[in-house]
Amino acid sequence: MTLRRLRAGLIGLGAMGRNHARVLANLDGVDLVGVVDPAGDQRRAHSAPVLSTVEELIALGADYAVVACPTTLHEEISLKLADANICALIEKPLAGSVDAAKRLVDAFESRGLVAGVGHIERFNPALMSLRARLEAGELGEVYQIVTRRQGPFPNRIADVGVINDLAPHDIDLTSWLTGQEYVSVAAHTASKSGRPHEDMVVVVGQLADSTVVNHLVNWLTPFKERTMVITGQRGCFVVDTLTADLTYFANGEQDTEWEALHSFRGVTEGDIVRYSIPKREPLLVEHEMFRDAVYGKPAEIVSLAQGLRTVRVSAAVIESARYGVTVKL
Repeated sequence: MTLRRLRAGLIGLGAMGRNHARVLANLDGVDLVGVVDPAGDQRRAHSAPVLSTVEELIALGADYAVVACPTTLHEEISLKLADANICALIEKPLAGSVDAAKRLVDAFESRGLVAGVGHIERFNPALMSLRARLEAGELGEVYQIVTRRQGPFPNRIADVGVINDLAPHDIDLTSWLTGQEYVSVAAHTASKSGRPHEDMVVVVGQLADSTVVNHLVNWLTPFKERTMVITGQRGCFVVDTLTADLTYFANGEQDTEWEALHSFRGVTEGDIVRYSIPKREPLLVEHEMFRDAVYGKPAEIVSLAQGLRTVRVSAAVIESARYGVTVKL
């Protein structure tokens, strides 16, 4: 049976929105029927007409829309889509506050609409491979997760700091990879670039299974770094999401004859394995998954409930940094 082509819309023509437009314009089974930019950008998006309002996009009969406008507009625009029974892929973070995120969850779930959050890093091939290996028990018990997400300030950001722009990636990935919820966070921030929002945060957290977590995020480093290190019972996985490389450092199994080390009861260096992984574009995989979900096929998308969970943890990080306390979740 041949499925009908889906009609998709796009709201937002910023840096991320233009990438969404490129993928949507070439996505199998999908027609990009219209684009709206709340900031008034009238550039054409791969031959799709640029419309003035979300209402005009709704009138075109879109099956689903991608919401890639500033976070402060997510709630208003997404609620209009829900009221029109249009499915939505909403860029991360889901909303600017926990209450707004809850309203979006209720609006789409109560109507039975397919809706997801654009946590694109979940579709990074190295992280998808890592998750499968963790689920298979290749690392054994997980002890610690450390992430580093830093680089220069991106001019595209105007309305939030690193906690709401970058940290949600690592918060979402940590829960997704381990299947565990955060139970506490403690954070410190710094604002060094003269902007009203924080440009550095250090987070120490703990998951429900007692895994210890550390996130370092900033816009103050003159090079770009995206790494995740997961240490566990059998060794350590290291992921570079910029290059989609996954490396495994196994605990050593050889006995040592060196007397000075013989009494040491910790781990030793073992084999190192760098995996060969097919590298497809994460944004394309994300769109394929969401398209299939709209069709009603089995597809792994980031649910709004999962997006709400990440917004809650981000809000706890902000509260911890503001008041200098450890926040329980």
